[in-house]
Amino acid sequence: MLNKTDITDIRTEYKMGQLHEEEVVEDPIKQFQAWFGDAIEKQVMEPNAMTLSTVSASGCPSSRIVLLKHVGESGFGFFTNYQSRKGLELAGNPHAAILFFWPELQRQVRVVGRVVKMSPELSDAYFVSRPKGSQLGAIVSPQSQEIADRNVLDVALSTLEEQYKNLDSLPRPAHWGGYWLVPHEVEFWQGRSGRLHDRLRYKKQDNEWGITRLAP
Repeated sequence: MLNKTDITDIRTEYKMGQLHEEEVVEDPIKQFQAWFGDAIEKQVMEPNAMTLSTVSASGCPSSRIVLLKHVGESGFGFFTNYQSRKGLELAGNPHAAILFFWPELQRQVRVVGRVVKMSPELSDAYFVSRPKGSQLGAIVSPQSQEIADRNVLDVALSTLEEQYKNLDSLPRPAHWGGYWLVPHEVEFWQGRSGRLHDRLRYKKQDNEWGITRLAP
């Protein structure tokens, strides 16, 4: 087991890169796409994995890993169960944050914004593209709800597999679909030596993006 000394001795020196204002583009989405391309090129493990943080009605934050599936002018797109904890929290408070951490590049990206549902057509198109096993799982799982044991899922899955055994694809359930996180703040972080990291923040005001440097 790790003791206090073990934990305090864990550290990484960041020396892989720098981040300067003259090197970034004016649009944070395009800057993200460039960094995302770097992450793919460097074979970062699941570069589209991101921490999504939402807030409950009582003001308690909660975080979990979800997968980015779209990024562009509409924002950052992901899919989930609308009745899950995150779905219910987004229904009550549509403001959220996401975080990407790519240790292989010593980079992270923080995004803050408002979340809106994708169109049913986009959700349908993505659901159809998923493996049949993932489609079945989305229908079977009452995500975030308490269940008696694993057998509850296994029995429901077996029943559904039999019901749809002759179909290659299933219809999207009404409780499952996509969201866009529309950003109003995006921060790019590049690790630097001595913990004097580079942080550039894009912030939207009057429909225009401004870029400022933050102290590490």
